[in-house]
Amino acid sequence: MARFYMLSLEPTLFGEIAVLRHWGRIGMGGRQKLSLHPTLAEAENVLARQIARRRRRGYVEA
Repeated sequence: MARFYMLSLEPTLFGEIAVLRHWGRIGMGGRQKLSLHPTLAEAENVLARQIARRRRRGYVEA
């Protein structure tokens, strides 16, 4: 089954940084999850951990 996983950092209107995760089957809408973090450093740390976790599961960067 062909799947995708997308990670991004997004600023919010209230000055926080959001880590956006979007995943699902290729060609379908997929699902999203948003986690808010007060600082950019904390958000980057969460993003790096998610990237490492996805690589261990076999995902590759496109």
